[in-house]
Amino acid sequence: MTTPKHRAAPGSSYFATTKCWEGRVVFQIPEAAEILVQTLLHYRDRGDYLLHEFVVMPDHLHLLLTPGAKTSLEKAIQLIKGGSSHRIHAAREGRTQIWQVGFHDWTIRDESDWRAKAQYIWMNPVRAGLAARPEDWKCSSAAGGFVLDAMPEKYLRMASGAKAPVGYGMITRGLKPPPPKETASVGALRRSRTEEELKVPPPKEKLKAQPAKENAMRRCE
Repeated sequence: MTTPKHRAAPGSSYFATTKCWEGRVVFQIPEAAEILVQTLLHYRDRGDYLLHEFVVMPDHLHLLLTPGAKTSLEKAIQLIKGGSSHRIHAAREGRTQIWQVGFHDWTIRDESDWRAKAQYIWMNPVRAGLAARPEDWKCSSAAGGFVLDAMPEKYLRMASGAKAPVGYGMITRGLKPPPPKETASVGALRRSRTEEELKVPPPKEKLKAQPAKENAMRRCE
């Protein structure tokens, strides 16, 4: 049977899902789950893709990522699956099939679509009854403690109607699910801040910005 080709749009981000072989709960083992997370970060650090959100479930993986300029979506998933399989086999001295062939993907349309898919990723362990809160599931971007790539400029322009700062898509930051009330777009948040600044007299002396603290990597235990 011919493997179906996946849609590809230059500069687009994707919500992708890939499952374990025959529904096996491979990543119920903490060591295997941690190896998968380290593999995700390894290829991101190498520049093969931008990694925005992820969750490692016992029998599958959800991702929100943007392939690099020289990496197709298929290649990015191949690196993740092949790299994690190799590392797990080496660590556990086994040759059991890890991944099911192929994967499912969805091309992100706009900022609203982006946020919906991110929320789905965060809430996956909660809906499955594996965690009380998204941040309680350690092998997930919702847990914090990971340095992740921000929303690309393409989707920021769609949200605000104005061009985002140059290079914004390459800024990395730790992400956590926002409080329910924080649902306004980037452009709306900027406008609200500007209106408040017009009403409040500026202080006599500006405080110096404190250097941001880089998120420490958490182990998936």
